Amino acid sequence: MSTTTVRNQGQQSAQKIVPRYIAHLVLRTRRVRELVDWYIRVFQAQTVFDNGSLAFLYFDNEHHRIAIGEPPGGLEPPNPRAAGIDHVAFSYASLPELLATYKRLKSEGILPYFKIDHGPTTSIYYKDPDGNQVELQVDNFDSREEAHRYFKSSAFAVNPLGVEIDPDELLARLEAGTDPRALLSFGTRDKL
Repeated sequence: MSTTTVRNQGQQSAQKIVPRYIAHLVLRTRRVRELVDWYIRVFQAQTVFDNGSLAFLYFDNEHHRIAIGEPPGGLEPPNPRAAGIDHVAFSYASLPELLATYKRLKSEGILPYFKIDHGPTTSIYYKDPDGNQVELQVDNFDSREEAHRYFKSSAFAVNPLGVEIDPDELLARLEAGTDPRALLSFGTRDKL
């Protein structure tokens, strides 16, 4: 790119340029095999590459969504009290899909440590074998604008964390024919 081109683009830069999406997550670990197996199970992923110390996993249209590896020279044990990323969230298309995933993981012995209706999302949190936190969620609103209105509401200001949920109870109600929208703890769609 020439200097002139850069200058011309800079002069026209009222346009906001942002990434299209988060492409992938890379995890460092001393337990590559355990993490690879866990992420394969949780996301029903496949490996595109795995040499025992580095693996690339995919479960959707991205060429790899998660990479897991141990760098040469080893690693210190993870420190849950150190600053860093708290968790990574993955969205499902619907509450029935999220609850079906919860049911499948529970049958495989993978249990959540936290289950909550945040208002904007219904979320189920898991920890991988290294203690990294993974949120599986579904949006409770049909649009970003609806979610933003909820974030700005007095209901969110009073309780920004949300209310705990019982996925087993929600699953039983869903399987009994309850409309998924009626399963939301907040009834958030009706409060806007």
